[in-house]
Amino acid sequence: MKQYRVTGMTCAACAARVEQAVKAVPGVNGVSVSLLTNAMGVEGNASDAAIIAAVEGAGYGASLPGSAAAPAEDALADHETPRLRRRLWTSLGFLLALMYVSMGHVMWGWPLPAALAENAMTIALVELVLTGCVMVINQRFFISGFRALMKGAPNMDTLVALGATAAFGYSLAMTFALSAAQLHAPEMAHHYLHELYYESAAMILTLITVGKMLEARSKGRTTDALKSLMSLAPQTAVILADGQEQTVPIAQVKKGDVFIVRPGESIPVDGVVLEGQSAVNEAALTGESVPVDKAAGDVVSAATVNTSGFLRCEATRVGEDTTLSQIIRMVSDAAATKAPIAKVADRVSGVFVPAVIAIAVVTLLVWLLLGETVGNALARAISVLVISCPCALGLATPVAIMVGSGMGAKHGVLFKTAAALEHTGRVQIVALDKTGTITTGEPVVTDVLPAQGVSEAELKRIAASLERQSEHPLARAIMAAFGDAALMEVTDFRALPGNGLTAVIGDAPVYGGSLAFISGMVSVPEVIRDRANALSEQGKTPLCFARGRELLGVIAVADAIKEESPRAVHELQGMGIRVVMLTGDNERTARAVGEKAGVDRVIAGVKPDGKEAVIRQLMQVGKVAMVGDGINDAPALTRADVGIAIGAGADVAIDAADVVLMHSRLTDVSAAIRLSRATLRNIHQNLFWAFCYNTLGIPLAAGVFIGLLGWRLNPMFGAAAMSLSSFCVVTNALRLNLFGMHDARRDRCRKPVALPDIEMPAQTLTLHIEGMMCQHCEATVKRVLEGVDGVASAAVSHSAGTAVVTLTAPVAQEVLRRAVEEEDYTVRSIE
Repeated sequence: MKQYRVTGMTCAACAARVEQAVKAVPGVNGVSVSLLTNAMGVEGNASDAAIIAAVEGAGYGASLPGSAAAPAEDALADHETPRLRRRLWTSLGFLLALMYVSMGHVMWGWPLPAALAENAMTIALVELVLTGCVMVINQRFFISGFRALMKGAPNMDTLVALGATAAFGYSLAMTFALSAAQLHAPEMAHHYLHELYYESAAMILTLITVGKMLEARSKGRTTDALKSLMSLAPQTAVILADGQEQTVPIAQVKKGDVFIVRPGESIPVDGVVLEGQSAVNEAALTGESVPVDKAAGDVVSAATVNTSGFLRCEATRVGEDTTLSQIIRMVSDAAATKAPIAKVADRVSGVFVPAVIAIAVVTLLVWLLLGETVGNALARAISVLVISCPCALGLATPVAIMVGSGMGAKHGVLFKTAAALEHTGRVQIVALDKTGTITTGEPVVTDVLPAQGVSEAELKRIAASLERQSEHPLARAIMAAFGDAALMEVTDFRALPGNGLTAVIGDAPVYGGSLAFISGMVSVPEVIRDRANALSEQGKTPLCFARGRELLGVIAVADAIKEESPRAVHELQGMGIRVVMLTGDNERTARAVGEKAGVDRVIAGVKPDGKEAVIRQLMQVGKVAMVGDGINDAPALTRADVGIAIGAGADVAIDAADVVLMHSRLTDVSAAIRLSRATLRNIHQNLFWAFCYNTLGIPLAAGVFIGLLGWRLNPMFGAAAMSLSSFCVVTNALRLNLFGMHDARRDRCRKPVALPDIEMPAQTLTLHIEGMMCQHCEATVKRVLEGVDGVASAAVSHSAGTAVVTLTAPVAQEVLRRAVEEEDYTVRSIE
């Protein structure tokens, strides 16, 4: 979606007119206009010139933003409030003088100079001049309003201009009548003086300016989060060129440049540490106040602060590619898009102003036909014009979206679009990936069980010495736990894929690997075998170690569950949301992790396309959010109603998601849903107020209640009500800044949906087998594989050396391998 800046819009009707004009351009597939940020997003292949011409043809201005990553900071600066403040104070000066003359003297007898007080025509002329000054000061209403009217797209300024012009025009006619009366019927002069509505015209313009200023000031505050993000971007960087330090503007830093950061300085661009150690405060991006230790090889991000040591880094992402720029782009894009809930208000806003003008004309004619004086009938019509407020309707959704998305960004929850923010609050089922989402994604040692007669220290030392040579993730877990032990020299090291490791330490062979592998090397006591199986039931991986013919013991390794995962799941369930865990792991491991996390349903043994199929089935009973961090989660993230990516995960997952969690904390899932629900409530409140205000205000202004209750609305009070309506909507949206995203105490538990029975798609595994020579071999392998529980069929080819196994349930690869190898064939690999 390409972004444009739009100028000249004053209300929701303006935004609707711009959308309508741009939609008519050939090649435009979609357009979204934000009155709040004066931004427009366009999808399609139409040229910039054609789009800008369409906007200008509708009577507004358009241009490309200064940066594709985010709107320029100056574009979000509040230029409107100071301008409106100057207009207001100047208008108030003339209005007070006008009110003193028109109401103070005429109605309440306040003193005036004799030359003024004794001549009604002089008073009328003074009122005319003072009102004319107020109208000139607020000429923008008339220029914008009548220009829009001439183009057939009246807006809120049109209503104000028509109301003020009607009051001024009628008063001008009465002024001429007063002049004639002084010549021919002096006794009628004071009657015509009381028919003047100059003060109404001036008061309408001044009060609308008050409302516009309050609205502009509040709207400026709704973009505070985005402006604070922009202000974090450093303006300069210190780079090393030919061994010399040079301070250059941030725009001149290129990928591959080496830059230095001293204590207390902000990191200018994303990079990787080449030299030095320090603690970096990443609160600007993640909200975490505790600094993160950085050393050579670690990644650093723009706008974070180096708190202690000296760092020399290489730039990896600059300009619009930095993490900060991407966050700014997401927040600004969310503000530039529209939530589905806004469509009703947009449709109403598009026809609102013409409808109000028609109602005002009908009101005038009806009161004249009922015998009312022209002055009173006109007052009713003017009241209808000035009390109507399309802006309250148009702002009801975007201000809440802007504040909500900004609030999320400050807490590390990024909504890519307004629709994502809305849909997140409607989620009924959350599907969680296991590895890296519920668990840390990094295996750790959980249990050490030395065999009888073997010390724990000896087991650790031999295990670490053997695993030091391996690149396997489980080996890294053992090295992280025991790598500081006094390691021994290892020779003749060999890794046997799918089985384990062998080597020689001293003169003795040592082995490490699965229980099945070690059982073929040494005798494993039944007690050790039982304990290893018990560890497997808990979702852990038991690694057995032996030396010569002696079993040394078992070390269990597991992908540890994140500390906050059970609490996060409990919070989601407390909101009436079903929690499902999807994983490609075997059933036993998945069940163990699911029980610890407390999820409602565990679905194991699913491949990436299988996850997407499961999501489709879950979507049949409710709105589904998929939470994941890996490349294999991308299809499911895209399929779900809401895709939520863990920020530390793969770029593919982040690109496929609708919501990105910068902290990589699972509790931020419930926080995102909580914020979305609060934003939706706020939007509903705003829309209720806007619709009710106009539904009740317009009949009141038209005089519908005069006969019933005697309520008669003065146009000046109508203008005051219009001024406050938009201000109330924006102020209500600002309350979201006080919302506690992580406070679960006020969560409302909605009725949970019933989870469906999931039909798992058939999965296949390909075993590459050596030793098959004939069709008899094929039949033997087929028989043993199809005898394994969970295997539907096996297609075996001795010429290709493969067996393609179709599964109806998750089956551990080790089980398939053992079944084949017990028939004296060798399984080289399983895909």
